[in-house]
Amino acid sequence: MQEFAVKTSKRSEILDLTEKVNQILKDKKIKTGLCSVFVKHTTCALAIAELEQYMELDFFDAINEIFPDLDYRHAHDPSHVGEHIMSSIIGHSVTLPFRDSKLDLGTWQSLVLVELSGPRDRKIVVNLIDSG
Repeated sequence: MQEFAVKTSKRSEILDLTEKVNQILKDKKIKTGLCSVFVKHTTCALAIAELEQYMELDFFDAINEIFPDLDYRHAHDPSHVGEHIMSSIIGHSVTLPFRDSKLDLGTWQSLVLVELSGPRDRKIVVNLIDSG
């Protein structure tokens, strides 16, 4: 298991984690298996996405349409309950195959962190299963 941190710079943003995870795979020298990636926070998420010019804007426009700003009753901090709900639905983990010490993603796929309540420091955990 390996943990790394990322720092987000905006309230809502998408950060590409693909190369960071690929570097971990390369450093561990494991050729083939499964890679489980988990984010240790409740106001951000992980996803597989296509990163093109307007994807981030389209993604957050859609998210904001799906999750309207409601009058939440959350006792801890009602100002970011929507972000808790969004991250739960998007998901806090992904499991991906890897081959030749590299994530085995499709042509347009990237592993991304979806920041919903930044800017913040985020911790990511990577677990590898060697199927060598």
